[in-house]
Amino acid sequence: MSGMIWLVLLLIVIGLAISLPTTALLIRWGHRTNLLDSHGSAGHVKQLRPVPNIGGIAIYLAVSLPMLVGLAAVWLLDQESIRRIAPGIADFLPRIKESTPTALAMLACLTALHITGLFDDRRSLGPRTKLIVQFVTAGIMTIWFDVRLLTILDGYLPFGQAPSIIATIIWIVAITNAINFMDNMDGLAGGVSAIAAALFMVATILNAQWFIAATLALLIGGLIGFLIFNFPPAKIFMGDGGSLVVGFLLAILTARTTYYDPGQPDYALGGGWYGLFMPVIVLAIPLYDFISVSLIRIKQGKSPFVGDQQHFSHRLVQRGLSKRGAVVVIWGATAVTGIAGISLGSLQGWQAVLVGVQTILVLMIIALLEHASRRAVARDNP
Repeated sequence: MSGMIWLVLLLIVIGLAISLPTTALLIRWGHRTNLLDSHGSAGHVKQLRPVPNIGGIAIYLAVSLPMLVGLAAVWLLDQESIRRIAPGIADFLPRIKESTPTALAMLACLTALHITGLFDDRRSLGPRTKLIVQFVTAGIMTIWFDVRLLTILDGYLPFGQAPSIIATIIWIVAITNAINFMDNMDGLAGGVSAIAAALFMVATILNAQWFIAATLALLIGGLIGFLIFNFPPAKIFMGDGGSLVVGFLLAILTARTTYYDPGQPDYALGGGWYGLFMPVIVLAIPLYDFISVSLIRIKQGKSPFVGDQQHFSHRLVQRGLSKRGAVVVIWGATAVTGIAGISLGSLQGWQAVLVGVQTILVLMIIALLEHASRRAVARDNP
């Protein structure tokens, strides 16, 4: 097991080694070819900056290239060669080969979303087209490759697998858009995603889901390499070509993670069924931003999918924080809720309730402070 942990940690370095120089090259290439920040869909309110928005390419390559190389090695090399290169992985070869179709399907869906995002960054496709691609890719992974949440309910609810399939598709599309929405300030989406991915990686290491842990490690490395150039003031943006990939990947990997196994009383992540809610708690802050800004836009009679300057991060800046300060606050809030969520399934019932209440209170306090400060601003500026 220790050998696999070191291999997973090494993959963070590999993801970083791909992302860091690639991002540096993309900055130069973006300026040279004028692949800079763009207006977005009709009605999108934003201030354009002369910054390349193609950083998502580095993140995509940091995940996809090592995965393809690794899968090719598993199938093309003999077991003894693999044992010499990566001793810890030899015992898991049958499982990796069994998961190869799902891994390739995930990479194909990531590629479709990456290309869609890159195209949208150049010539806006509009929210409808992007949503169609998201629902199609989510449906492919859920229906044909059985990437599903809440499978334990298949035998308890009517309609067989349908409730799980519907819930998973909604989850994948929601998290994809939540990360896409968070890509509204330098360093924000990349940092929040890296924190969430690190927490999920810890969970998958604990329950020995090594393929998922390895993929998360590559994502963490890719995000860190990108963040070095994206932390405010950013020299490059990830664009939709990156945010759609990161959001979809987090959603798929959380759906693939086993949080509760009733057949194993001593399961590493605990025996509490409420462990199923761990990804919701870890991603509570991105979901808060997604839901709150959508409600604000709907209340104003706007489409929730047309961008503006009303995100959680923008609202913090309007209340007096610097942009860098707002990013760090949201990073911290993500870590606070996420760290508590990791141990959810291993807690006793009453303790899990406290974690849930804590998360809700954090979000309520944020909402109340936002509301109070908004009223104060309105009173001081009649």
